[in-house]
This record gives sequence, structure tokens and C-alpha cells, in this order.
Amino acid sequence: MTMATPATNQRQTATGDVVLSVRNLHVTFPSEAGPVKAVRGLSFDLRAGETMAIVGESGSGKSVTSLAIMGLHPRTARVTGSITLHGRELIGLSDAEMSRIRGEDLAMIFQDPLSALTPVYTIGDQIVEAIQTHHDVGRAHAWKRAVELLDLVGIPNPALRVKSFPHEFSGGMRQRAMIAQAIANDPDVIIADEPTTALDVTIQAQVLEVLRTAQRETGAAVVLITHDLGVVAGMSDSVTVMYAGRPVEQGSVDDIFYTPRMPYTIGLLGAVPRLDASNAEPLATLQGNPPTVVDLPPGCPFVPRCPLAHAGCREEEPDLASVGPDHTAACWESDRIRTEHLTSTDIFPVPPLDDTVLASEPRDQRDTVLSLAGMKRHYPLMKGAVLRRRVGTVYAVDGIDLDLRRGETLGLVGESGCGKSTTLLEILNLHAPTDGTIVVFGKDTSALSRQQKKTMRRDLSVVFQDPMASLDPRMPIFDIIAEPLGVHGWSKSRIEARVMELLRTVGLEPGHANRYPQHFSGGQRQRIGIARALALEPELIVLDEPVSALDVSIQAGIINLLEELKRRLTLSYLFVAHDLAVIRHIADRVAVMYLGKIVEIGTVAEVYDRPSHPYTQALLSAIPIPDPRTERTRTRILLHGDLPSPASPPSGCTFRTRCPIFEGLTPDQRTPCLEAMPPLDPAPGGEVVGLDDVTTTTASVRSHGDPTVDHRVACYYARPRKVL
Repeated sequence: MTMATPATNQRQTATGDVVLSVRNLHVTFPSEAGPVKAVRGLSFDLRAGETMAIVGESGSGKSVTSLAIMGLHPRTARVTGSITLHGRELIGLSDAEMSRIRGEDLAMIFQDPLSALTPVYTIGDQIVEAIQTHHDVGRAHAWKRAVELLDLVGIPNPALRVKSFPHEFSGGMRQRAMIAQAIANDPDVIIADEPTTALDVTIQAQVLEVLRTAQRETGAAVVLITHDLGVVAGMSDSVTVMYAGRPVEQGSVDDIFYTPRMPYTIGLLGAVPRLDASNAEPLATLQGNPPTVVDLPPGCPFVPRCPLAHAGCREEEPDLASVGPDHTAACWESDRIRTEHLTSTDIFPVPPLDDTVLASEPRDQRDTVLSLAGMKRHYPLMKGAVLRRRVGTVYAVDGIDLDLRRGETLGLVGESGCGKSTTLLEILNLHAPTDGTIVVFGKDTSALSRQQKKTMRRDLSVVFQDPMASLDPRMPIFDIIAEPLGVHGWSKSRIEARVMELLRTVGLEPGHANRYPQHFSGGQRQRIGIARALALEPELIVLDEPVSALDVSIQAGIINLLEELKRRLTLSYLFVAHDLAVIRHIADRVAVMYLGKIVEIGTVAEVYDRPSHPYTQALLSAIPIPDPRTERTRTRILLHGDLPSPASPPSGCTFRTRCPIFEGLTPDQRTPCLEAMPPLDPAPGGEVVGLDDVTTTTASVRSHGDPTVDHRVACYYARPRKVL
């Protein structure tokens, strides 16, 4: 599109020129325990038009680096080394001098847009402020530029939405508005700090596409800070891997993904569940946790977690050394990794999962532990403070059918607001739904007495998304795990023995039973939550996003633990997640929800290899794969707009307002989609076609597929398409 005369940066930077250079950067904070060496000796050059990713676990120094470049650390922080922008040294500049650079030459996209945007000013006011702070232009000109920027980043009706406040935007729209604000003055460097964290996969795909568009429009260099290696594979030209505050490997994105030379990098790559891989093998796990960067012992800080470590690794920390053209690694064993072609399974071996118990029993012969038939949960939409009246209905869950068998994992996926969590709460409440039935262990929950519900809760437990919020910080973990046992009348001697057994089961030290939740890492806290869920030997565990807030290395350990426990104890899982790669690895069957309804359900192999509903295809295409070559050739389906409100769902097929197939139909072909929601019928057979083929071969409604195949889809024009 053609912009109005923009208030942009007048500096001319040729593609390939170095715009940002960091040399031997150190950032240290004072603390009671001693100096916290958050960044130790980071160096890199960033060229115009290039994207460099900084990856690593929490606490590795990624965000501290970005704040040091922006000059946003408190005065108590000690920043040394060199940071130059177009040859100008930034370290040592006053806040007033940095303020003239921030927003003009340097821009930052923060992780949480709701916290970064001022809630009392409109989106337009904040973009206008960013422009007028650096350029002497009138408000009318700046306002016109703000509208154009919102249009550029894909905000619908920009002339109207520019007057909206941040709370009136969805999460994805807020992130796009922040990108618009960041590129308002045509910066030379954009720092994106976890720009897609906590976003739905479809919104993530939109935001990443907007970020690519912004980079093309401005020609800026981008520093991408993320824990998502799939995003790194698709967005980055080069990668810096950080551990314990220092870079341990640097190189091109192909070098890092295909020929890594540092065990930590190899472990991170092996720990990522992949959308294009089966769940036959456990994920590689990095045992232990990253060290605190206070008074580090001599030697390589990765030694306690590295299976290749030897005596020399404990004596001296290796420097970054060249292991190839423009490829460096800090490891004494990098040559051995190269010559022996060591992979994650070689360095971090994991025992195969025992599947003999379940493999011998077909699914249709196992007991049904959970069954939903036509289950609905509607909430009244009320208005008025004194004289309240009902003005509508929120159709949170609007008639779903599913069943879960003993020893099985059913994944429930979909965007935020599709009804996943409401479905879980309906099951856990053991109450009668608005309509339909919920049958748990063969008993209708609407007919249970209070005592029967208490008895049933022994066999039904839950693991929550945020382990810190779900654990009482005032109680030691012994009491947290023991609480359900005491409620159900266990004796003190039995409780003590059971708690110690549970701690060992989930891989924690029984000697730490008297510690409090804040003394444990995020992964350890999630293990405590799992131990509590296992306390009463349940048959069914409901898991609500149990790994979404964890680092990829910790996530892999939790996924492996859940899979091992399922097989050893013959557990059943109802697993809710927005990461379809995690679901592919852990689930046996998957149900895709959209606006309170299931639109596709079947075995993981069927749904992932032959996705037939356009919504499922969009979800799968939005998940990045940690493989640069694959990412360069993939086609994505970008859904337009956000999820409609469950208080006013579209008529007919609820997905039609965002459906790429519906857009290409003739008026006659659209009639079924406009009149009624399609039923869940057997998925169509036939050849799997490419994503570009979104046309229908006939104007008639599709014929049903093979009813014996465990794969059903709710779409009149369903057709299996290749996504992976």
C-alpha cells in the first residue's frame, strides 16, 4: 500500500550493513547473595534486514540483553562492554539522549501488550505520541499515519478502531497495535521480546506475518527473543543460544538446527515435540535446572546437566571457538560431537515407553471412564446494576459428544474462547449441565448425591495450568500433597508413606518435603501438582494446559513423566492444550473445538495426517515446525479476524465467517452453510490434496466417508488436505 508522507527515520541504511554491534556485554545486578552476573560476555553484529534470534531457558539472560540495548535497566545495574548503533556508543548515554534514540532508531515489542500499552489513552493517541515525540508534525498528519499503520498490521476498520482503548482489543490485536507503534518512525532495529507468548496459534501466525510485513516495510534488523524454536526456524537468519548469562553457540539458523556443536543446543532441539513426528519415542530431557548466576563455580556451568562432561569441563569454562564458517560453540567436546555425529538421543538417552499393557487390549474393549452426550453449558447475559435483566445467552458449550476410554489420552484443542476450559469445569463440578449428560465412571453426574460426589473425586483429579497459582504458598509441599489424603480419612502413618512414595514417583527428593512451593522451579512445582493429583490413585486426570508456562526443556520432562505414569498406572487423561505439537506427542485421540462445538474428532494419526475441516487445517498450518528448510516451503492458512462472541454466534455453520472455503463458494453452494450447523459425520476419504486446492469439485453437499474409521468432521465441504 502507499503511505501518506510518513514521519520516518531519514537515515539511509543499505541491506547488509551492520546497524547494531554488541561487544563483550556484561550486565550485573547487586543482591544480598552477591553480584548477579545476568549477562557475561555477549557479542554479535546485526545487519540491516537480518533477523537474529536469542534463545535459551528462563534466566539465561535474553531479556536482560534486550533491556541493556534499549538502555532500560535501573541505575543500580552495572552495564559494561560496548553497544554501538551505526557506530555510536550507547553505553554511558544519559536517559535524555537514549530517549531520542528509543522509538526513532531503536524500537521494542514487549511480551505483554496489555501491560505495555497505557490503558487510559486510545491506541491512536499512543501511536500519535510516538510519532510527535520524534518529529515536528501536526496531529492531523500523525493521526492519519496512525490509521495507515493499523491498516498495515491488519487491524480491521482502522479509522474506527484507532479510537479504541487497549482493553477493547483482543490479545492478538493489542500485539499488532504494539507492532504498529514500534514501526511508526521507521526504526533501524526492532527488538521483539517473546512477541507471540500466550497467543493462540492462529493469532500467533497472524502476528508473525505482521512482523514480517513490518520488517519489509522498514528494512529494519530484528532481534527476536523467544523460547519457541519453531518460530526461530521460520523467522531467523542467525541464532544465539544463551546459557547462564553467556552465549554458548552462535551461527546461522541452518548451522544451529542441522549441525549443532553444543550439548545444550542439542538438548533443546531434542526436547521440542514436533508436529511432523509421531509420539513413538520419548522426548530428550535436560536433567536439573539452570544455575543461579551468583558466584558461579569454576568450569562450564552446564556440567551438572551434561552427560558428556569430564574432569576438564569442571576446571575451566570454554570460550566460544570456531567450529565452522561463522559458527562458534563453547564446548570442550564440540569436535567429538562433530566426528561421532552425536544427536540428542545419543547424548540424552531416554528409556523407551512400555506399551505392553495397553497394546494388548483394543480400544472398544476398554471401559469408558468419561462420556459426554449433547452436553451444553449456557450462561445468562445480564445487564443493569440495580434492576438486572437478562439480555442474552452465552453459548459457552453448545452440544458436544465425546468419550474417553481407560488408559487413553484425549486431547482437546482450539482457540481461547472455544469452550475447552468450560468443558473441563463442567466435568470437574459433577453437576448437571444446561442440557445433555455427563457420565463419569458409568454414573450420570446430575443424579449424584453429595457423598457420591466426594467418593467420585477420589478417582477424578486435576492438574492446573499455573503451578504456582494452584499451590498454597503458605503450606510446605508435604501438606499440599497430603491434604486430599486427610480429607478422605487416611491415617497419619499411611499419609507420610504415600507422600514420600509420590515424591519419588514424580522425580522429586523426599528430603525436600518440608520446603515451600517458592523454593522450587516451575517444572518442579508442576511435578508437585502432578503428585497431588495422583495422591488418591485416580483413574481419570484432567489436565488444563499443564506445560504451556514451562521452558521447552522442562516441558519435555513433564510430558515424558505424564506418558510414563499413564502407562504404568493405566491412567486416562483429558488433556487441554493450544499447542498441537504437544497434543500429537501425548494424545491418542484429539477433538477440535470451535465456538462451543466439536468440528473434528478422531485418532491423532487420522486428524493430523488427513485434516478435513478447514479450521483444523488452519490450526495445524499455524504451528511452526523446528526445521528451517520445512518452514521455508510451508504454506500457511491465515484466518481473518478473531473468534466471534459466544453470545452471538453466526447462524448456520459457526465457522463460515472465517472459512477460506466459504469465501470461494457460489451463492448456491453457500446455502447449506448458512442454514444449519453440519453434523459430525465420518470424514471423507479420497486423496489428500494440497492447501492451494480449496475449491469444491461439486456444488452438492459432500458424501460421507468410511464409518468404521475413527475420524468425524462437521463440514459440508470437508476434504483432506496436506498441511505438514
